[in-house]
Amino acid sequence: MSGASESPKPFRLQPLVTPENEHYWQGGARGELCFLRCGDCSHYVHPPAPLCPECLSRELAPEAVSGRARVHTFTVNHQPWIPGFDPPYVVAIVEIAEQSSLRLMTNLVNCEIDEVHIGLEVQACFEDIGDGTFLPLFEPRR
Repeated sequence: MSGASESPKPFRLQPLVTPENEHYWQGGARGELCFLRCGDCSHYVHPPAPLCPECLSRELAPEAVSGRARVHTFTVNHQPWIPGFDPPYVVAIVEIAEQSSLRLMTNLVNCEIDEVHIGLEVQACFEDIGDGTFLPLFEPRR
């Protein structure tokens, strides 16, 4: 049902999905946040690379993480840069629970801006942006 209470989806740029990064962009279809993980030293690698930066192994394979994270830092954007993506909105860097050095720049959604703080526990959620591509976003863990 469509109504006045529903807000339209903001405009999102489509990423270039390649065989090297499709695990990341398409994992949301299964509700999974996926990164490459080294089969030799277990280090998560993001953005995707041909070898592990820790041990230089080429034994990398996609693996889902829990989706839990913590806000490392954030800013509130008040500038209307993109038509249809109305401010204010939160741009954050989150640390993935499985490896604190594994960080993503993302938007925080489904919360009031006043709720956001460094250390906030968040959980991945996904926005379907078309063509089988899902944008990982984060919302507060409740």
